[in-house]
Amino acid sequence: MTKVRLGIIGMGGMGTDHFNQIKKIENIEVTALCDLDEKRIAFFDGKKFSDYHKLIISGVVDAVCIATPHYVHTPAAIDALQNGLHVLVEKPIAVHVNDAKKMIAAHTDKKLKFAAMFNQRTNPIFQKIKQLVSTGELGEMRRINWIATDWFRSYAYYASGGWRATWKGEGGGVLLNQCPHNLDLLQWITGLPKKVTAFIGLGKYHDIEVEDEVNAFLEYENGATGVFITTAGEAPGTNRFEIAGERGKLVLEKGKLHFTRNEVETTQFSKTTSQRFGVPPVWEIDIPVSGPGEQHTGIHKNFRDAILNDAPLVAPAEEGIRSLELGNAMLLSGLQKKTMELPLDGEALYCHLKNLIETSRFVKQKTVEAQDDLGASFKH
Repeated sequence: MTKVRLGIIGMGGMGTDHFNQIKKIENIEVTALCDLDEKRIAFFDGKKFSDYHKLIISGVVDAVCIATPHYVHTPAAIDALQNGLHVLVEKPIAVHVNDAKKMIAAHTDKKLKFAAMFNQRTNPIFQKIKQLVSTGELGEMRRINWIATDWFRSYAYYASGGWRATWKGEGGGVLLNQCPHNLDLLQWITGLPKKVTAFIGLGKYHDIEVEDEVNAFLEYENGATGVFITTAGEAPGTNRFEIAGERGKLVLEKGKLHFTRNEVETTQFSKTTSQRFGVPPVWEIDIPVSGPGEQHTGIHKNFRDAILNDAPLVAPAEEGIRSLELGNAMLLSGLQKKTMELPLDGEALYCHLKNLIETSRFVKQKTVEAQDDLGASFKH
C-alpha cells in the first residue's frame, strides 16, 4: 500500500474540518463520506453513504475517521475493526468506560491501527512538560492545578445540534465535549489519581441538562494532590496549568512555560537548613517552545504513517480510556456526591447514565444552524 484510502463517518463540523485538512496531506485520500444528512455530502465526487456499515464494507476504504456524535463512536469503531479497517476516532473515544472497553476488546488484530484524535499531544509545549516530569527534572510531584475555564460556549452553540448537551444525545457536557484534551494531557503527564472528589453544576449557566461546571479534587498514590476546574460558562476565563515538585514548579499560561527551579530539593532544604523562614534559592527559567505543533494534521499524518510504515501512534485509542475514566469519575462523583476510587466501576456510571436518560424530561430548544467558523474552538 502506498496511499491510504480514508472514509469519514460524520460530516458535521469536525468531520468537515478533517476533510479539509486531509485534502492537503500526501499519501492519504478521502474516498468515501458518510452522513445521515445527504446535503452535507452532496458536494463530494467520491462514494457517498448514509449508513456507516455500508461504507465500512464497501471495499473503497482502508481506514475510517469517526467524527459522529459520541454514542456512535463505539458501534462504528467496533464495526470497522471487525471488518479489517484501521480506525481513527474523535475524542472522546466513547461516552463511558464500559463502551471504551468494548472498543478496545474489538481491537484483536494488532496489525490494524486504532488511534484517537488527541491532537494536543503534538503541541511542543505539552511534550516539553511531559519530558520534564517523566525524566525527573521536576522531582517527585507534590501538587497539580489546572484551571481550564476558557471553554466558554454560548446558547447558540448548544442550539446548533439537537444531540448536544443531553444525556441521551451526548452523554455529558463540558467533561465529555470540551475537556477530553485537558484530561488526556493531565493523565499523560501526571498519571491517573487514585481518588477523585468532584462538585458539578448541571445546566448552571445554560439551558441544558448536563454539566457545564466542574470543580474536582484529585488524590495521587504518592500523596500528591490536584485540583481541576473547568466550565463552559465563564468569560474571559483562565487557562493555567501548574505542577509543583520537589525540584521546583512549572507554570503554563498564555502559551508561555516558566520553570522556577529549586537549587536544592524542597525536602532536603527543609531538613538541613538552620533558617526558620528561609526557602530554597531558585533559578527562574523561561522555557522557549515555538508554535502549537501540527495539531489535527499531525495526528492524521501519524495515522497515515502508522498504516503505511508501522510508525508508533502518537495517541493510541487504548490510551483514550484513561482520560475517559478520569472524566467519568468526576461526573459520577458529582452526581452521587461522593469520592470515587480508580479504577472506576464502569457499571455504576453506565447505570446512572441509563437512569438519567430514562427519567429525563428535558426538552431541547429549537435547533439552529451554526453561523461561525469551527476553527475558533481550536485555541486550546
